[in-house]
Amino acid sequence: MSPSLRRWCLAAAMACLVPLLLQVRGELALGLLVLAAIGIAVPRAWPTALRLLMVLLVIGYVLASHNFSIGRDTGCALLAAMLVLKTFETRDLRDARSLLGFSLFAPFAAFLQDQGPVTMALAIPAVGLLLLSLSVLAEQRPGAPAPAFDGRRAKLAAAAIGLSLPLALAGFWLFPRLGSPLWGMPENAVGRGGLSDSMTPDQWMETFASDEPAMRVRFPGGAPGASDLYWRAQVLWAFDGRTWSRGDVRVPGRPPPIRPRSPTLRYEVSLEPNERRYLPVLDTTLAAPEGSDLGSDLSVQSDRPVIGLLRYEAVAAVRAEVGVQLDPREERAALSLPAGLNPRTRALSAQWRAEAAGDDEAVVRRALAWIGNEFSYSLSVPPSGRDAVDDFLFETQVGFCQHYSSAFATLMRGAGIPSRVVIGYVGGYRNPYGDYWMVSGRDAHAWNEVWLDGRGWVRVDPTAAVAPSRILDTIDDQLRARSLLPEAFMPLRDFGDWMRRGWNDFVLGFNAARQASLLRPLGIDQASAGQLGAAFAVGAGLALAITLWVVMRGRPTPRHPVDAAWLALVRRMRRAGVAKAVHEAPLAFGARLAAALPGQADRIAMLSRRYADWRYAPARPTPDEEAQLARDLRAFRPTPARPGATP
Repeated sequence: MSPSLRRWCLAAAMACLVPLLLQVRGELALGLLVLAAIGIAVPRAWPTALRLLMVLLVIGYVLASHNFSIGRDTGCALLAAMLVLKTFETRDLRDARSLLGFSLFAPFAAFLQDQGPVTMALAIPAVGLLLLSLSVLAEQRPGAPAPAFDGRRAKLAAAAIGLSLPLALAGFWLFPRLGSPLWGMPENAVGRGGLSDSMTPDQWMETFASDEPAMRVRFPGGAPGASDLYWRAQVLWAFDGRTWSRGDVRVPGRPPPIRPRSPTLRYEVSLEPNERRYLPVLDTTLAAPEGSDLGSDLSVQSDRPVIGLLRYEAVAAVRAEVGVQLDPREERAALSLPAGLNPRTRALSAQWRAEAAGDDEAVVRRALAWIGNEFSYSLSVPPSGRDAVDDFLFETQVGFCQHYSSAFATLMRGAGIPSRVVIGYVGGYRNPYGDYWMVSGRDAHAWNEVWLDGRGWVRVDPTAAVAPSRILDTIDDQLRARSLLPEAFMPLRDFGDWMRRGWNDFVLGFNAARQASLLRPLGIDQASAGQLGAAFAVGAGLALAITLWVVMRGRPTPRHPVDAAWLALVRRMRRAGVAKAVHEAPLAFGARLAAALPGQADRIAMLSRRYADWRYAPARPTPDEEAQLARDLRAFRPTPARPGATP
């Protein structure tokens, strides 16, 4: 194999590897790129012992980096590693064909990890380049010059991809889909923008400080003010002195009475996968989206974990009164505090309770005023001790939303005011290109709700009470410092996210539910799997018919003059009484023909030998020799077959 052809094949293999490398861990991807560069740059064969040692080291490292777990993510990393190692033994045509055939698996493995537009944009030209290389290898003969990578072959590769599109589209739209992916959830999709079921203030930064999108929201009738964009995800009731958790208070499907005090608002959410069950919704959402339930604490839980892009619609009233009478079970949970912890906070709460003479709202206002006058907001917070709330309120007096919501709930409970912590998101970023809101990990927030007689559950955000002059640093400051993208390129980021949203809506969002309504124009409201299967059979048949029509209408490939002369000779022999079998090779047919025409046996043997050499020998004859062979084959005329010849 010539050096130029080897470079083309290796380039095609590496192009197929790129989308897969983007899905494996960064240090592993970098190491594999270095190995691939070495394998490509060194054309000579490596010693077998060295290659075996390299295989053992690379596979061992991949398994160790995945904690020796066997699954899809480990398998994809092993596939990338083995494809890189294959470059060290690609020297001849057989190796090249094996490498390219193996490389076709890399883009498909990448789609198991990510189905985004970038992966698709990288995979399609990579597969096209690979098909182009395979077409050249199909014409390459040992010892002969490498065929040219010309425009004709590029058109053939593009045509092969184009002809597959009708069948691919029929399968995408009509082949019956499962309700969830067959292969489960990739590790790199877990936790992107996700909120856990508990909250420990000192651990919040490591968990949620991310600029990754958590969801995208569109308001068809216009968005409310930014101060009303509180996205409720989970409600935390149980407190052990450091960590807040959900407990067992929530009752599924039994929301409290809601009295709207503002016009209702409809919105559409595209939630990124996070392998959790919560669905972030606006306060206060009036009904649960399909496939979920609205609980007694107004949180919405999905019937199954969100392991793929999830689209849902909901209706909310941004001004509403929630609850009429506090459930005794909720009241006990909303007043519970761990014994023996945070004594200074409990003493202060009791003092405020006594001085307020039963006025709960006065206690709330006093706590917010204290926060506004004395406390600061910062992400750089020293670790707290055993009495975490006491340390925050009386020692450091600096923290972020989790510290404030935890301390505020403890203060209120100590004063006999039912309180709970709500975690979710607040605000978001409005993308000017698509007129939608993008909510990311940086918008993660925690706030409180207190029960006030005559008003029900009322939202209180103690973090918002901090004076602006006391805000020392924010998530935005830290993310801006870590960002590699200058502010001037933010419009480009917005445009890219708008493109991603369109991809999510029209490609990733095309799930089993939307597919079931695809046949609605034909009078079928919710198509069954059988109806979709029948529609797919019809669509696939039409797609194959279109492909066949395109192939058949193309002009036939001109036959080589030598082949044309040989086929003409075969036809003459058939008329003379000696027919060639379909499977019969030139030399075998020549031998049988010589036996049938002994008077011309020598010439027949010579012609069949020359044609077989021209057709199959590694060395190609000159154009003059080809022209002479074609003339000799056309000039041959048989004498009548001898009696008894076997046709």
